Amino acid sequence: MNPTNDSSSRPFVPFVPESTDLPELTFRAVLLGTAMAIVLGTANAYLGMRAGLTVAATFPAAVVAMAALRIFGGSILEENMARTTASVGEALVAGAIFTIPAFVISGVWDELRYWESTAIMLVGGILGVLFIIVLRRTLVVEAELPFPESVAAAELVKAGQGGRQTGAKFVFQAMGVAGGWELLKNSNGIKLVADSATWFVSLGQSTIEILGRQVNYVGGFLLQSPAASPALIGVGFIVGPQIAATLFAGAVLGWLLLVPLGLFLNPALAAGATNSAGFIELSTEIWLRQVRPLAVGTMIVAAFYTLYKLRTSLIHGIGRAFGDLGAAQAEGAGRQDIDIDFRKTGLAIAALAVPLFGLYWYFSESFGGAILLTIMMVILGFLFAAVAGYLVGLLGSSNNPISGLTLSTLLIAAIVMVGIGVTGSSGILGVLAVAGVVCCACGIAGDMLQDLKVGHILGGTPWKMQIGELVGVTVAAMVLIWPMILMDQVYEIGSPELPAPQAGLMALISQGIVGGDMAWPLVIAGMALAGVMILIQAPSPMLIAVGMYLPFPSTAGIFVGGLVSWWLSRSLDEQAATGEQRTRATNTGVLLSSGFIAGEALMAVLLAFMVGASEALPWLALPQIADSALGGALVFILLYYMLVRMPLKAMRGGGK
Repeated sequence: MNPTNDSSSRPFVPFVPESTDLPELTFRAVLLGTAMAIVLGTANAYLGMRAGLTVAATFPAAVVAMAALRIFGGSILEENMARTTASVGEALVAGAIFTIPAFVISGVWDELRYWESTAIMLVGGILGVLFIIVLRRTLVVEAELPFPESVAAAELVKAGQGGRQTGAKFVFQAMGVAGGWELLKNSNGIKLVADSATWFVSLGQSTIEILGRQVNYVGGFLLQSPAASPALIGVGFIVGPQIAATLFAGAVLGWLLLVPLGLFLNPALAAGATNSAGFIELSTEIWLRQVRPLAVGTMIVAAFYTLYKLRTSLIHGIGRAFGDLGAAQAEGAGRQDIDIDFRKTGLAIAALAVPLFGLYWYFSESFGGAILLTIMMVILGFLFAAVAGYLVGLLGSSNNPISGLTLSTLLIAAIVMVGIGVTGSSGILGVLAVAGVVCCACGIAGDMLQDLKVGHILGGTPWKMQIGELVGVTVAAMVLIWPMILMDQVYEIGSPELPAPQAGLMALISQGIVGGDMAWPLVIAGMALAGVMILIQAPSPMLIAVGMYLPFPSTAGIFVGGLVSWWLSRSLDEQAATGEQRTRATNTGVLLSSGFIAGEALMAVLLAFMVGASEALPWLALPQIADSALGGALVFILLYYMLVRMPLKAMRGGGK
């Protein structure tokens, strides 16, 4: 039930009453929130570029904020402020990793650039906050939206009051385990265990007569083990067995059908592969050069199909965006109804149009193109921010389809650029810059509405939370590009270690339309494949396409996490767990998974930093030990214990 829209006539009563003197917008709350924004944003940057998915930071941020501020006697409103400020890091970096790596993948940049990337993140993030200031009352208070993740986060915070267990120990325990394991398996760490293993399974040679000619074909496929990655298994646990299985179905389609088919239909290339290593290399190249463009075509159609299925919600959300905004501010007289002044917000949006114009002029090298792009961004940015916020209220932040909204923006901008004659590298730069700003704005908009809803339930002050968001966005935008640059230098964006699937999609689309460089036969075949999926009502063609695009070990690792989640649910059914016990066990698993994601990602970033600094400080270089695939399998036993046995123990012990 939506706590703000009870079907009875009783008015909604927040957890903290209107009249209170509890501290809220304090230096320690904002400082803690900003630090968590950087940490969680860094973790999600690594996760998003590796797995194509990000996870909401609201839950781990709420737990850490409660644990940290309790030491200093912090209030629940300070905890809410720290959580609000912290979650913008994940939201901003989600917008960044879906678009900014595309500059490198498309070839218009040789490497990630600090100032240009920071400008995109900063302008997009601040615009996202300003748009939602205008929309808050309409979507948070008046709209009949369930906000499932906001309600869950608010209940988590309420449950942690009065000295009760917060669950922070689970987060930090999992961070330690995942960080230690990453040290053992990372190519820049000790490398004691292997992340995954690969074998080529040969199916022999076949001779087929075509047009009177005898052609020899080689059959076989790659057999790859799931990645021994606590972070990926944690992602699978959080998203659940259905999403994990759908993603894995794409991996099976891509790696066990299309790659063997591509190998079989390339007899001239296969003739040059004389051993298992040669076939492994050839199969990987087929996936990179042929299957991935096909997956891009599937993603294009799937993105628009997703928006089409949500058309009623989209239209309703846009309508809400324009509905009675002037009256909303006048009605908000109490502390819990006061936003940052609408007139000041409007002036700030207008003022941001100036640096936005300069940014687009710099990228596109076209005065007229910059004007069109600026107008387009402000209009589409506001509409799509409203849509993203509305969908978060309907489905939750984890299901915010910002990649689909960004792709729509990118296509519109690309057509406009071609229409006015701005093509080549300048056109690609301009189009990607628009997509980057819109994507960051949509990511922040959805996250901010979720945070404001949590604050509405708990009794926070909107204008103070909005200031916290602005501070968090500003600091995160200036800091978070550094770990992305470091990861690019060490792991290389676009490689199997950091495939960045959404950014690859944006790069290929911008290159194809503006630069005129796209493997259209493969892309069109992928579009036809998406059409088949839609006709047979396959679940989430977009997830299937992402599964085709990602390395098989990564997707298989996520699938293992989904299976672990299913096993925990099955165990709870067998033990006839009550609703409260089930919630306690599931929350424990989610907190452990969040810790796995943060621990592995942060250790990967730390090791990348050590590699960068080892030239000046050689003693930082770690010894390399021959890796063992068998040793890597041990982590699955450990993670089974932590994600099944520990939640069951927490369920029986009441979380103590």
